Amino acid sequence: MISQQSRHCTVELKALPSRIGQVRRIISAQLRHWQLEPLIDQATLGVTELLSNVHRHAGPDKQCTVEIVLLPELLTVSVHDHDPRLPQLHRADSLDTCGRGLALVEAVSASWGMRAEGPAGKVVWFTLPTPVPGATSLRDTAPRYATGRPHGAGRTVRLPEKTPARSAVVG
Repeated sequence: MISQQSRHCTVELKALPSRIGQVRRIISAQLRHWQLEPLIDQATLGVTELLSNVHRHAGPDKQCTVEIVLLPELLTVSVHDHDPRLPQLHRADSLDTCGRGLALVEAVSASWGMRAEGPAGKVVWFTLPTPVPGATSLRDTAPRYATGRPHGAGRTVRLPEKTPARSAVVG
């Protein structure tokens, strides 16, 4: 059970492939902290797809903000970027190698959408119902409402511009 009215976390980053894994880990840790482990796979898959779209399609700066807001019955994940062009939902053919991102977001979420913010860019968001006490799976939970871009005070995490080089030995 969620004890506070809402909880909030924001991550500011450049949507580069090396950053997407970091954001997935931050979201996973935050959802564990909120005791929402059943939502981790859906939330991280959805945010990965949204960040991949920013990386592929947004303007050259790739700067964006990921925001997660937890309300008593709903988790909202949103990505704001500076490109005002709205994404298009495509139905990819079985042999297509790309073009399934928003279809995946649609498949794993209770609701999703986008909102233009004029020259400031756009927000693309999705929602996940929070587990109901006593439910045996997320399928037993029905979303009761959906929101657009959430608001509220919370924690902001800024990822540095560069990550130190790492090496690994695979044996």
